Amino acid sequence: MEKSKKVKLTLGLFYLIVVSSFLYFFLSKFTFEELTSYEFIKNNRDYFFDLKRANLFLLTLIFLFLTIIWIIMAGFAAPFALLAGFIFGKWLGTFILVIGMSIGATFLYIFGNYFLKEIIKEKFLVKFKDLEIKFKKSEFVYLLVYRFIGGIPFFLSNVLPCIFNVKIKNFFFATIIGIIPQVFLMVSIGSGLEKIIKQNLEAPRVRDLILSPDIYVPLTCFFLLIILTIILKKFFYKKKLF
Repeated sequence: MEKSKKVKLTLGLFYLIVVSSFLYFFLSKFTFEELTSYEFIKNNRDYFFDLKRANLFLLTLIFLFLTIIWIIMAGFAAPFALLAGFIFGKWLGTFILVIGMSIGATFLYIFGNYFLKEIIKEKFLVKFKDLEIKFKKSEFVYLLVYRFIGGIPFFLSNVLPCIFNVKIKNFFFATIIGIIPQVFLMVSIGSGLEKIIKQNLEAPRVRDLILSPDIYVPLTCFFLLIILTIILKKFFYKKKLF
C-alpha cells in the first residue's frame, strides 16, 4: 500500500513538473505588456482571420487540440474562452470550447481516478461526505448540478468526483451540458472584444469597452450567473437543494 502511494505521489509530482514547465515555456515567450498591447491583439486578429478564411476546419481542429492540452496542463480555461470568442465568434467558439474543455476535463478525471484516487479520498472524502450520498442517489443529475454551480477550482472539480466513483460517460456528458452557460458568456465577451477592435483603428478607451453592448450585456449576465451559483452552492453543499 505504501509503495502504491509513493508511485502515485511520484506521478502527481511529475505531472506538476510538466505543468510548471509548460506554463513557464508559454509565458516566457511573451511579456505581459506584449500580450495585452493593442497592436499585438490587432495584428494577431488579422493573422487568425486570414487562417480562418483559408481553412476554417483545420483551424478549428488545431484550436480544439490546443484547448484540450491547455485544460490538461493548466486546468483552467478563461484565456481560451476569450480567444475562442475572439477568433470564432460566440456560437462556434462556444461549441469548440465546450467540447475541448469536456475532453480535457475527462482526461484529468481518468488520470485522477487511476493514479490519485486514494490521495484525493484521504484529503476530501470527509469534507464532501454529504455529496457522496447525493451522487449515489442520482449520479448524472448531481454531476450536472455540480458542474453548473462549481464553487471550487476547475482542476480540482475534475478530479474530486473520483471519490464518488462516477462513470466516465456520465462525467463527460454532464460536463458538456453543465459548463455551457459559463462558457457561452465568457466566449461572448471575447466575441464582443473582436467587434470593438474591428471597428477601431486606435486602442479604445476602457470606458468605451465597458459601455459597449457587446461587452456589458454578457459581462452583466456573467456576474448574475456567479451570484446565482453562489446562492445555489450554499444549498447544494449543505444538503438543502434536493
